[in-house]
Amino acid sequence: MNLRCRTLVGAAALMTTLGLSGSSSLADPRVADLARTGELRVGLFLPQYTKDPGNGELRGVGAHIVSIALARALAARIGVAAKFVEYTAPPEVVECLKGRRCDLGIMGVDPIRAADTGLSPPFIQFDFTHLVPPGSSIRTIADAHGPEIRVAVVRGHASTFALARVLKANRFVEAATPDQAFDLLRSGRADTFASSRPTLLDYSAAVPGSRVLEDRYGVNLVALAVPKGDAGRLSYVSEFIDEMRRSGWLQRVIDSAGLRGFEVASQGASN
Repeated sequence: MNLRCRTLVGAAALMTTLGLSGSSSLADPRVADLARTGELRVGLFLPQYTKDPGNGELRGVGAHIVSIALARALAARIGVAAKFVEYTAPPEVVECLKGRRCDLGIMGVDPIRAADTGLSPPFIQFDFTHLVPPGSSIRTIADAHGPEIRVAVVRGHASTFALARVLKANRFVEAATPDQAFDLLRSGRADTFASSRPTLLDYSAAVPGSRVLEDRYGVNLVALAVPKGDAGRLSYVSEFIDEMRRSGWLQRVIDSAGLRGFEVASQGASN
């Protein structure tokens, strides 16, 4: 059985073990609207997901193997289908939540996100760093944040918000997607590419001699987001995440997916 099959089978077994049926949620007024519609609309943005070119099946990438499994488990608990709505960038998912065209999003924990959406406690974490091209003299975060360094970033990503807290934004070379940011680095229009470590390790494999810095400039805490002001739904989602953390479900999904560099976020974790 391959890794993906093990992950899906393991997640299904864990849902059964934990009793993730919708029978109790149908009577819960906090999610009664979702139970009536029969679906949980989950907004995703690149690079959280990829699609199988053969059958079009949507799959999570990196930490979002866990995120998407968690969203599916939440839908199962409520007793509805998970419907994934695909976008290019985080601001589009924020707008989807604001317009209530999405019921749920997957977001990095950040004050800007918290101002626009209702954020649950974080459930997984990983760090932010830089990718540098072959031959670069940049060895540390301090080097990467030197006065003349041009940093490729993805507009609206949590990694960019975190970087803006420690580096002036006029040093950024912005792109709409991770692939475009990587092209800025590869073409020499930027000196580094700042993002999450797992993402940068994937890009580094495409350019022999490129390096991902060992130190970090921040930590990404990933949470579930609901429309701003929906306190009932937020409390339901937050309780669900706490149950998944305490039961060991989150750790088991991380282990089953073979993810390295990811940890279950501790209760009360913050940036």
